[in-house]
Amino acid sequence: MSRLFVVGTGPGDLSLVAPRALTAIQASSDLVAYGLYLDLLGDVCQGKTHHDLPLGEEIGRARLALNLAASGKTTALISSGDIGIYAMATLVFELLDQQLSFQEGSSGSNEYHPEWLDVEIEVIPGISAMQAGASRVGAMLGHDFCTISLSDLLTPWETIEQRIHSAGQGDFVVSFYNPVSRKRDWQLNTARDILLQYRPASTPVLLGRQLTREDESIRIIRLDELDAKDVDMFTLVSVGNSESRHIVNGSKEWVYTPRGYRKKLGQATDSSADSSQSKDESKQKSEEEAQS
Repeated sequence: MSRLFVVGTGPGDLSLVAPRALTAIQASSDLVAYGLYLDLLGDVCQGKTHHDLPLGEEIGRARLALNLAASGKTTALISSGDIGIYAMATLVFELLDQQLSFQEGSSGSNEYHPEWLDVEIEVIPGISAMQAGASRVGAMLGHDFCTISLSDLLTPWETIEQRIHSAGQGDFVVSFYNPVSRKRDWQLNTARDILLQYRPASTPVLLGRQLTREDESIRIIRLDELDAKDVDMFTLVSVGNSESRHIVNGSKEWVYTPRGYRKKLGQATDSSADSSQSKDESKQKSEEEAQS
């Protein structure tokens, strides 16, 4: 049977790779990935045929994985994080969609691989960078949130800008993927300025670099302190909403986004106070009756 595992391996720490992902890799004869992702997996990849294609060759990786699987080799196409979030899974299904369109006579491509359509595909999720970052600082994603990629290589900047405004208007916690690159550094500061129109300058921002890896670094700053010069392509930027809280307990720092429990917590406190008062009144009444 032709089989392709589309695998997310999490942010980098091997202990955070899902058991199902490890099982799929062990069952595969061929692994297709950017080389760094295989290096992070270490011994898990021993005894497998590695197909390492560099950054920028994403389409080539997806094609190769489908070709290997269609030829009868159980194959794992691997990305870090969750492979369905800004990663390789979407390319696999776009290529399959293209083949179906070709069969229907509506495809603009000359690339026809009907054998790809016979491949059994299983997508295996992984922990995303935004989840790893949020866990490092507490509960930043505790209420509604969204992700926005700041890369305009495939999406027009006008569309990205509109989405940032919408996230600001909706008061979403926002995690920015692809915040900067060697050739692109102005978008992050523009995104900061847009969000400052909708939320306080003191809004907490997480800068998580190389999350869960040996050289991980975590910083919590204010929104008005966010600057592209402090960020690189290995950094996740998560911006809290207008209610996100940065709390400091000695050397410990946490960020959480309330879900609206404050009113219930207040009611619980009031209820406890009422109960205590009622007990005091009952005790006083009993003492008065005993005295009489």
